[in-house]
Amino acid sequence: MTKERPSRQECQELGPENNKQRRKSSRSIRRQAAQIAFNRGAADHVCNGEQQDYRGADGNPNYIANFSKGLPHNELGEVKPEVYKSLLKALESGKPQDFETIGLGLGHKFTNPQAGLGFDLEGPDGHALAIPPAPRIDSAENSGEMVELYWMALLRDINFTDYANDPLVAEAAADLSKLSDFRGPKVGGCVTPATLFRGIHAGDLVGPYISQFLLKDIPYGSLTISQKQKTVQRDINYLTDYETWLNIQNGGKAKEDAFDNTTRRHIRNVRDIGQYVHVDALYEAYLNACLILLGLKAPVDEGNPYKNSKTQIGFGTFGDPHVLSLVTEVATRALKAVWFQKWYVHRRFRPEAFGGLIHNQLTGRAKYPINDEVFRTSALEKVHSRYGTYLLPIAFPEGSPTHPAYGAGHATVAGACVTILKAWFDESWVIPEPVFPNAEGTELCEYNGADAGQMTVGGELNKIAANISIARNGAGVHWRSDYTESVKLGEQIAIGVLQEQSLTFNEDNFFNLTKFDGQKIKISRDEVKDLMEEKDD
Repeated sequence: MTKERPSRQECQELGPENNKQRRKSSRSIRRQAAQIAFNRGAADHVCNGEQQDYRGADGNPNYIANFSKGLPHNELGEVKPEVYKSLLKALESGKPQDFETIGLGLGHKFTNPQAGLGFDLEGPDGHALAIPPAPRIDSAENSGEMVELYWMALLRDINFTDYANDPLVAEAAADLSKLSDFRGPKVGGCVTPATLFRGIHAGDLVGPYISQFLLKDIPYGSLTISQKQKTVQRDINYLTDYETWLNIQNGGKAKEDAFDNTTRRHIRNVRDIGQYVHVDALYEAYLNACLILLGLKAPVDEGNPYKNSKTQIGFGTFGDPHVLSLVTEVATRALKAVWFQKWYVHRRFRPEAFGGLIHNQLTGRAKYPINDEVFRTSALEKVHSRYGTYLLPIAFPEGSPTHPAYGAGHATVAGACVTILKAWFDESWVIPEPVFPNAEGTELCEYNGADAGQMTVGGELNKIAANISIARNGAGVHWRSDYTESVKLGEQIAIGVLQEQSLTFNEDNFFNLTKFDGQKIKISRDEVKDLMEEKDD
């Protein structure tokens, strides 16, 4: 007997809405998300005034404190003003053809200035956010940041585990403690070997210097990936002679990395972690952290709807595939936001360029409006004794990238990605069996410090954001404030994405997270309702 086929009506989709109703609901959600983004408003973008204030003998701006790497410079490493104006013209017009007429020097191309003009249709538009003006070269804060960078260069090959007993580390801590406006972490008002080169947020001073998420093996499907890396040779620094330095400022060709090909090692020191951030995919460390947390079966946030479900588990929503894609999704959104700040607002020069100003002033070739605290550090004479110049020793053969320093791409991506992970996982959960590398970096040892029980998910996520961001400083290509302000910019991007996505889920859910400033927030449909009120200019 032939079974009757079900009618077309019986085969229609199930669900609370039919496809025509769903179409209207989708449009409504898009409009609500757009209204949330619009209602956030637009921040004022304020630079530090150096481009207008610093002038040459002819009374015209000389752009000595603005990013100009890759453009032609004079023998002092000062950009040729008429060529710098071709960059400003392109930034002002935004026309693709104007970017093609920028007068490059020896051929090294700029890195993607037009990215800063790209729109984002999820989360805050990059132009709606702001970071404070960068420290000026005539400020004590800028001097403090540069002194730290000189010490980082001198201490690149000392293992973090040796900081407590190394006399040069003690000298660095004492020297930084004397500065009037150094904003690194302190204990009792002083920099100590235990706080040296660390971040400023909760968890950054707890446990080993390197986050557990940069040390533990990574479960990657059927693979287990060791975090031993290919390191570079110790005691090799770059851009320390004036001719090479000037060639690089003009966009000249660089040397190649000098690798240590003997064995792969866990991160032990500033040089090792500097090489990590020399070649990493920008969201790499946070994707790895996510995989480690999933492998450890770390508990999710209490707002996850499947945490206590009796009948369901998450997958495409609120499950492993969801967080793995979400933690990487925010990276390019963060990059577009910070690329706007870099190119179109601040154009802060790189530390290597400031090293050129310091060298020229100390050798009597020029005089600049530099805050004099930077000249009082004992690190300068140590650098001069070793290299014969006062230039900042750089860990990368090519020096800094060809885009401005402030804000930092690595740090903005760090802020965005760890904010997603702090929202997803229970931040208070203590990381089990913490480790640190042995002196050679060949093995991991059990960490039994008194604070081992305080190494939480939230703290170690803050720490990995600091590690990655400050590692760029340790290589000599970024400043401390590039880290501190950029992680907060990335955080805003991630929070905005989570707010708008909260409208799209069928499940009742919310996210809890602790911001870098210690504020605890909750993100849910209810919490964003007040952001959906119709507003206009």
